[in-house]
Amino acid sequence: MKRFPSALPSVLPSALPPVLALCTLLAAALPAQAADQPAHRDSYGTKAPYAPGQNARTYQKAPAGFVPVFTENVSRHGSRAATDGEDGDLVLALWAKAEAAGQLTRQGTEFGPKVRALQAAMAKVGYGDLSGRGKQEIQDTATRMARRLPSLFAGIVRKGEKIDVVSSGQGRAVDSADLYAAALSASDPALKPLIGATRTDKDLLYFHKADGGAAYRDYIANDQRLAATLKTLTDQPKTHRAARSVLLRLFEPAFVNGLSDADRVAAAQAVYNLYAIAPAMSEESPGGKGWGLDRYLSTADAAWFGYLSDTEDFYEKGPGFADSDITYKMANVLLTDFFHQIDAKRDGASTLGAELRFTHAEEIIPLAALMGLPGSTTPATGTHPYTYATNPWRGAEVSPLGANIQWDVYEKNGRYLVHMLYNEKETSFKPTCHPIAKGSKFYDATELERCFGRG
Repeated sequence: MKRFPSALPSVLPSALPPVLALCTLLAAALPAQAADQPAHRDSYGTKAPYAPGQNARTYQKAPAGFVPVFTENVSRHGSRAATDGEDGDLVLALWAKAEAAGQLTRQGTEFGPKVRALQAAMAKVGYGDLSGRGKQEIQDTATRMARRLPSLFAGIVRKGEKIDVVSSGQGRAVDSADLYAAALSASDPALKPLIGATRTDKDLLYFHKADGGAAYRDYIANDQRLAATLKTLTDQPKTHRAARSVLLRLFEPAFVNGLSDADRVAAAQAVYNLYAIAPAMSEESPGGKGWGLDRYLSTADAAWFGYLSDTEDFYEKGPGFADSDITYKMANVLLTDFFHQIDAKRDGASTLGAELRFTHAEEIIPLAALMGLPGSTTPATGTHPYTYATNPWRGAEVSPLGANIQWDVYEKNGRYLVHMLYNEKETSFKPTCHPIAKGSKFYDATELERCFGRG
């Protein structure tokens, strides 16, 4: 995650008066503070740990006579350690300086040892690697799939069908894939020889870094409207007030006042980033009771920094600007594969009973926008920038750690129906897709092809 204000240019090119004018409009459109307070979970952004969105016992049943013949998913890896120790190092260096100067508050005195312990736990797990909680999230999701579709997996065994497992090739995605496959095998040992070794497909599951993501990478690196918009929405007085508030819990006023504005924001954001990753590392905490880092940020400050995190993800990976699809059109390769797998099954050209994919937030978020999944339907405009008050997009709901999209395919007399789960919650396809009956969560495969333009 970038450090918002300090990572963006402090002075925009003078040749961009239209962009600057837009930024002025964006700033004027920001809502009052009270309107921007999210629920507690939202403050973790896309670092929120996974929880299934619905009790499986409440899922709709397939229409009479339809039986499951195939399932496919795409899953983000489970909860993990931070990708590096930068935030902890920054905080501990500042903490040591304040300690030497006698400028720690009582809370601040406690904070340093907690951060050291968290850093040590993450280093032991491996930066960027799955935590104990992340491993359990992935295994539990696989177990629930097996329980949801017992006749499908029994049929896979009976017919000798295969289960294909594919990942981005990145360590935590590979580990998630292997753990998922192992949990399926544990549900029925007869599945084990039918589950292929995890293979890598970077074009499919790491597309933001593959050839298909070249235009996207140029947008992230060079788009001046993006840079100007993020600067306006993040580098504002409220961010600086929140940064002071965070640091004053840890350090005496004289110490905080001695830091530059940019250093205060960078330090406060590092504190927030540790707060955000701590739940993912809960099993590694003393006694497994959690790290208690929420004590060191007020609810309002955590909410604000969570909003800043969501702002970056919204514009860089999600619905983005209303007049552009650059952030999510590259996800078409993944959506196409979903349809390809169903076509192959329907045409009798597939020997697969399940297609299991494992990836990252950089793929889940664009796919959700491309599909028009709940929360990802509203892009931003000049008059309506991204704020919690005006847009439903929340990183904690769109792509928490362990996020997943699953399509279960049912068949009867050559007719195929699709039932979608999004984070294990029954989810309707976009409004232009018509279910088999009003209120149903089941869709004809041919109808989905029509409404997604796949015919």
